[in-house]
Formats: sequence, C-alpha cells, structure tokens
Amino acid sequence: TNSHNHATHFWAYPLEPSSEEASGLRRQNCDLPAEGWGLITLEKALPQANKRWTNSGETHDERGLKHRAVDDTREIPIPPVLVAILREHIATYDTAKDGRLFRTSKGRPFSSSAYSAVWQEARRLAFTVEQVASPLAARPYDLRHAAVSLWLNAGVPPTEVAQRAGHGVDVLLRVYAKCIEGQRARANGQITKALED
Repeated sequence: TNSHNHATHFWAYPLEPSSEEASGLRRQNCDLPAEGWGLITLEKALPQANKRWTNSGETHDERGLKHRAVDDTREIPIPPVLVAILREHIATYDTAKDGRLFRTSKGRPFSSSAYSAVWQEARRLAFTVEQVASPLAARPYDLRHAAVSLWLNAGVPPTEVAQRAGHGVDVLLRVYAKCIEGQRARANGQITKALED
C-alpha cells in the first residue's frame, strides 16, 4: 500500500492521468540529485487490459508513450520536493528486478483499481467530509488539470507546458484556453519591462 501511496503522490504532480506511466517508471529513468530539481525521462507505459487483449498474455503490456513514436521519450523536470519523495521511496522499498519503482509486494505492476482505491483513501485523509462528498479532485486526472493550469497561470510558456504535460500546443491551448484568459494587464507589464531592459 505504501508503494501505491507513493505512486499516487508522484502522479499528483501530475504528468499522466492514469497509472500507466507510473507503472512503467524505472530507476534508470530518474535523475534524482541530492539538491535542486531532478529529471524524469519517460519512455515506456504499462497499460492494463484483459489478458486476452495483450501481446504478452499478462494484464499489463509494455508499450511506448501515448500518441508518440515507439522509441520516443518525454523529459519532465521535477521539483525538489518530488525528488525527495522518490529518493525516500527508493531507499525504503528499493526497486523491482527490472528497475521499476512502483509494484505490488510480489513485484507485479499494480492494478488501476488499487491505484483508485489508494486515491480515494488519500482524499478521505486529506479532505473534510464535505469535500470528500464533492467532485473536488475526484480522480487523479483532476490533478493533471490543476497542475497544467498552475503552470500556465504562473507564466510558463505554453510550449514548455505542452512538452511537460505530453500535449501538443494546439490541444493545450484549446483545452486550457480559460486559464490564460484575463491576463492582459500582466502581459502588458511583461512587455513593458522587456522594452525598458
């Protein structure tokens, strides 16, 4: 369960709405310095399906990243707090034989139902009774929206946000258009400062 908790906390940052990329994350994909920002290089996902529909006959089949070429990767800078969580997780639980960070006690990929159960438990621990009954952060996917919205409102360029989130810029701007509306005064100030420099 603790391994599941860390996986949920990790994707609360969040970079992929499901557990697929967390399931496929390996130690060799993580640059986790003792101080400062780290880097995750995503290269594989472990989507869950019925055994009849996978090439391996297992419930999880290793695949490339969604909407990308087979050997494509995606680099995601991660803040110091997340670096610390991952370092602690590895020190406490080690990794599977193939380097995977998150797995069951038997070394298997965790199921989406277990991921969801841990998420609901985390909501109950963190939220008031009223918040638990509300749609607030009902799914891990909701944190993805919150994170992308935060990055855009913080002034991170849409091209960088799209790269970190695994979107195309056109999709990002269409889905999150409301996040970047109403910032004319801020934009004017940034342009003024650039002209004065």
